[in-house]
Amino acid sequence: MKKILYIFSIIALVGVSCTDLTEDLYDKIPADAYPENSLQVATMTVDAYAKIKPLADDEGWWFLAQEMTSDELCGPTRDADWDDGGKWRVMHQHTWTNDVESVNNMWSKLFEAVTTTNQISDRLKALTQSDEIRIKTAEVETMRAFYYYLLMDNFGDVPYLTTTIGVPEKPFKIHREAIWDSLVVSLESNLPYLQNVNKKYLATKSMAFTLLAKLYLNAEVYTGTPQWAKAGAYCDSVVATGLYSMDTDPSGPFVTNNENNSEIIFSIPYDEDNFSGFRFHMRTLHYQSNLTYNMNVGPWNGFAVLEDHYNSYTNGDLRKKNWFLEGQQYDYEGNEIVDAVAEQNLVFTPYIPALRMTSENTPAEIRMSGVRVVKYEVAMGAKENLSNDFVIFRITDVNLMKAEALIRLNGAGAGDDLINDVRDRAEVSPWTGATLEDLLAERGREMFLEGHRRQDLIRFGEFGKAWWEKSASDPSREIFPIPKWAIDANENLSAEPQ
Repeated sequence: MKKILYIFSIIALVGVSCTDLTEDLYDKIPADAYPENSLQVATMTVDAYAKIKPLADDEGWWFLAQEMTSDELCGPTRDADWDDGGKWRVMHQHTWTNDVESVNNMWSKLFEAVTTTNQISDRLKALTQSDEIRIKTAEVETMRAFYYYLLMDNFGDVPYLTTTIGVPEKPFKIHREAIWDSLVVSLESNLPYLQNVNKKYLATKSMAFTLLAKLYLNAEVYTGTPQWAKAGAYCDSVVATGLYSMDTDPSGPFVTNNENNSEIIFSIPYDEDNFSGFRFHMRTLHYQSNLTYNMNVGPWNGFAVLEDHYNSYTNGDLRKKNWFLEGQQYDYEGNEIVDAVAEQNLVFTPYIPALRMTSENTPAEIRMSGVRVVKYEVAMGAKENLSNDFVIFRITDVNLMKAEALIRLNGAGAGDDLINDVRDRAEVSPWTGATLEDLLAERGREMFLEGHRRQDLIRFGEFGKAWWEKSASDPSREIFPIPKWAIDANENLSAEPQ
């Protein structure tokens, strides 16, 4: 299996996770002598990366929250299925509270990741310093910056801690602008120590460059001051490494064996057996789509793409052809599939009659409406979890960010070459004089289902607008509330930031 090679497998070499090293290893190696070699130093950092695992499913909710709140994706209630207490509906309609699963889980898992990276950083800094330890410390602090970037992006003002030593039991929030500034300083100070290599599961120079580009691209949202030139400069830094190039196929970064794809800068190394947690295919495919992919498990028949977003792709677009399932569905031998309950051929249609379908809708509408998503390849014989690496950062996103910076600095048309590289690959006609509106639409098509849409809509001032069954929402909805349980445990979280 490909994932035997990924960084997290280092755990298997010592038989325990880094959080258990004291108990299981110090009886053989004195505490003041550990770590003795490069493997042991690397082992100390494993959990900083492993904490990324829950983010693509409902355990951590980050990815689902970015897409479900957007104009691209919905989780319709299908009569008795998929209501789940309204948890999908409140996200799409921007009516969440501070006590819903998405808010609770995202806050919990992201702060768990921050705490873990702080613990590891403290341990590394307590060691006798060497070049090797400084490199690993830089990686861990870059991962901490990544987790804090997600926290700040989603929750705004939050507590900001960079150590576990001597910290207050009940910290106060600090202003989002101050967090942004600290993240930039931390990332830029660690850049000289990060490796300039193409290792998609590590915090490398290119990963940090891309994260800095994201921070500067959204600086106006986070701080009130735009930083387009700096965003473009960090995009240039990624390109200048020469380590990445656009795949000739739009689907290349999303196939099952995508770990060596030329586009991917940073990804989550999911594996169906050994690093599970990526189940989007189960959430979108029909109950009987197992017949299409020769699966031994039946999918759950849920998520669908919004009709307007699906129709934004032209018919000749390779992305429309390869990333979606519309029309008559077939089993893996080419036979037409018949929906067992509706007693009609299984035909996916773009039209979704309502976000909450009931028995007043026909069985066919309830069970088949909505185009389904297979942007991430569903391999023959797929299990409940996919083995595709989930892409966090890739070079095509960097190019589109650079195009945006150019347009914002120099006006319509300044990003045409970069945008047309993406459109040419998808086999759609090039543009002349592309505007910011054009760029946002193209980002929606190209970056669909990669966890960027909520942030993009906010940056472009589109997040609060009405679409489909979502009414116009208040600007306060651009951040999620701190969970009720967290405020109950720490009343300082409800105080003004310091």
